[in-house]
Amino acid sequence: MPFEDMGPDKFDAEDDFPDYIVPAAKKAVKNKGKAILVCGSGNGACIAANKVKGMYAALAYNLEAAELSRFHNNVNGLCLAGRVLTEEHALAIVKKWLQTEFSGIEKYARRNEKVKKIKQ
Repeated sequence: MPFEDMGPDKFDAEDDFPDYIVPAAKKAVKNKGKAILVCGSGNGACIAANKVKGMYAALAYNLEAAELSRFHNNVNGLCLAGRVLTEEHALAIVKKWLQTEFSGIEKYARRNEKVKKIKQ
């Protein structure tokens, strides 16, 4: 599966996650793809990503949360906590998320459409 790493090449304490999250979310939406977004807690990445029109991102802290975010909510963005998750756990979450398809169950589709109609 092709991907592009849009993060910094090296650690810099002056980096701000929105400078990387927003362009990645925009590119995923433009390409009708998915984005895997990482910041310290995952919360900031999720907040920033969900400001991008067409991005529907969820924070996943375990395999079940990752699976349900796709199966029920059909999200196109996965947010991860870089300071909390081990590399092994993060990779397992990503794998589960990428392998899970939207269920297509009517009640979830209906709920997702209601969320999409919410205007700020």
